[in-house]
Amino acid sequence: MFEFLNGLPPLEKAFWYVALVSSIIFLIQSVMTFIGGIASEGLDIHFNGDLDHTEVPFQFFSFRNLINFLLGFGWTGVVFYPLIENKYLLTLLATCIGVLFICIFFIIIRQLLKLSENNTFNIEDLLKLSGRVYISIPANMRGQGKVQISVKGAYHELEAMTESPEAMEVGTTVVVKKIKNKILIVEKLN
Repeated sequence: MFEFLNGLPPLEKAFWYVALVSSIIFLIQSVMTFIGGIASEGLDIHFNGDLDHTEVPFQFFSFRNLINFLLGFGWTGVVFYPLIENKYLLTLLATCIGVLFICIFFIIIRQLLKLSENNTFNIEDLLKLSGRVYISIPANMRGQGKVQISVKGAYHELEAMTESPEAMEVGTTVVVKKIKNKILIVEKLN
C-alpha cells in the first residue's frame, strides 16, 4: 500500500506514515461522529491532573486531540520537507502546526457549544409567568386544578391552587405567585 515510500529518507518517510495513518483515523472518527457513533470511546488518554475547576468542556489529553496534532504534524512535514533544508526547523514547524490544529479544534468546539441551548425544565422558572387555567381551580386552597404554561417554547400542564376567594374557570389567565411542593399557587391576572 505504501510502496512509494521505499526510496525516501527516514524523516520524510516518518512524516508520510504519520500523515497517512492519522488521516485514515481522522476520517474514521469523522464518519463515526456523523453517523452517531462515538469514535474515541475507550481510547481517551487518562490524565490525573485536577482540571475540574476549568471551564473546558472536553479532555485536553484525548485520542481525538492526539490525532488532530498528528494530522497537522505529519502533513506539515510532508509538504515542507522539500522546501526546508534544516530538518530541526522543519520538525519544530511541524510541531507548532500540530499544536495549532489542536487550538483550532478547541476554538471550533467552543463556538459549537455556544450554539447549544439548555431546555431543562425547572419549576422555579415559572415564578411570575402567566398561563391559562386548563382544569378549573377551586377557591381558597380547597383543591387542585391545572394550569397550562409555556416555558422555553414548550407547554407544560401543571397542578395549581389559588388562595383567592373565587374559583378560577377554564381559560382564565393567571400568574404564578408561589410554588409549594411542586404545586403552583396562582392568582387571576388583571
